Amino acid sequence: MNLVFAFIAGLVFGIGILIAGMANPAKVLGFLDVFGAWDPSLGLVMAGAIAVGVMAFALAKRRSTSLLGQPINLPTNRQLDRRLIGGSLLFGVGWGIAGICPAPGVVLMGAGQFEGVFFVLAMLAGMGVYEWVATTSTPLQAKPTA
Repeated sequence: MNLVFAFIAGLVFGIGILIAGMANPAKVLGFLDVFGAWDPSLGLVMAGAIAVGVMAFALAKRRSTSLLGQPINLPTNRQLDRRLIGGSLLFGVGWGIAGICPAPGVVLMGAGQFEGVFFVLAMLAGMGVYEWVATTSTPLQAKPTA
């Protein structure tokens, strides 16, 4: 039953991305070009998503399980660290260059668009490189004092 609801949620999300124009890299780049031919329409999409998210998280904080009986595990870490800031910067730069982020990339790939296929393959390669570096490198250790 959980898979059915996950499928429905993903389908509604994907349709919403298409209707909002977020799967159109030109529209996204127009939204990000605040000093050029700025298209503020995706700002309304973002405001709507934030409003829905705020309400959903407010409800989720009051519950320990979902409506399907699964445990709700909300993040508790509120620290800003190098990994979070660096990842955010890398995500933003990539989004600004390509006009595509992960969810619209998957939607574009599902539609058979070259940009989506290329983006998802590059994203998976980047994730693989990160995993390889994270598992093969040793953390820096303090030098012993004499």
